[in-house]
Amino acid sequence: MATINTRFLILSDTHGFQFDDNPDRDFRPQLPKIDVLLHCGDLTQCGGIPSFKKALRMLGSIDAELKLVIPGNHDLELDRQYWSTHLDEGDTVEEHDEAVELWTGEMAKSANVVFLNEGLHSFRLKNGAKFTIYASPYSPEFCDWAFPYEHNLDRFNMSKDISPAAGVTSIAQNPVPDYPGVDIMMTHGPPKNILDGCPDGNQGCENLLRAVTRAKPRLHCFGHIHEGYGAQIVTWQRNSSFAMREASQDVCAGAGHQCLTREATREEKDSIEFGKETIMINAAIMTGKYEPDNLPWVVNIQLPSADYPTTDWRSASFA
Repeated sequence: MATINTRFLILSDTHGFQFDDNPDRDFRPQLPKIDVLLHCGDLTQCGGIPSFKKALRMLGSIDAELKLVIPGNHDLELDRQYWSTHLDEGDTVEEHDEAVELWTGEMAKSANVVFLNEGLHSFRLKNGAKFTIYASPYSPEFCDWAFPYEHNLDRFNMSKDISPAAGVTSIAQNPVPDYPGVDIMMTHGPPKNILDGCPDGNQGCENLLRAVTRAKPRLHCFGHIHEGYGAQIVTWQRNSSFAMREASQDVCAGAGHQCLTREATREEKDSIEFGKETIMINAAIMTGKYEPDNLPWVVNIQLPSADYPTTDWRSASFA
């Protein structure tokens, strides 16, 4: 079946990053042509309409046909339930609606930004490719930030997919579909033991790992744990376990100076097999000290043509 090479720019945890404030981190002039930008949340440090506008202008300055965005735990007003119960003096409930309107209104549309709610979404691109993406801004409860869920509550799997021994209860309203129902997963937080390490140990979610193991997407990207920044290739095994290997990293050359993006690459040019391997990307550009020293990721994925069904196919090669 026909496949179409599609280039993704992946970043997360920008926390108010602005190119004007960080000219030595301006990767835009060296970017190859990007089809789709993925932002995995934490657009701001602690929300606020002016900060959201700055983040939207920053994304608008990057050239890409389609820009898909989810919030993270720092983007406070965008979580209606959290915001309505955490109003400080001078805050209003209506600021949630104002924030959502900003990310779904004309300013976002003019920047080619699509704000994704939790669940499954489908897109077709001008290059003829199509893909499905599962998005979720939620991560395990941490220090009373936004979009939380308790560790014993599973919002990604139905009860039938959870072993009683796991000791968790399904609250899934938008569960992750089984393979081959999703091409890309974009969540704010990482799955357990995959690019989730920090000084306090591995902070990823067991429930999310259970879901991605079922879904086996071509790509799973996330952020949240700044220290976990990196890229790995997961090989899925029959007993629901997996093996990981590092994706090699090349710093691109550009215009006589270093290109500030990293392109995940493979020495082997054969494609990754959909359903057997998944590209895992932690794209947090902020370090554990909140310095914007981590580079965005550029990943090429072979996607199905819109003229063909998405099942029974090989995908995802690194350029």
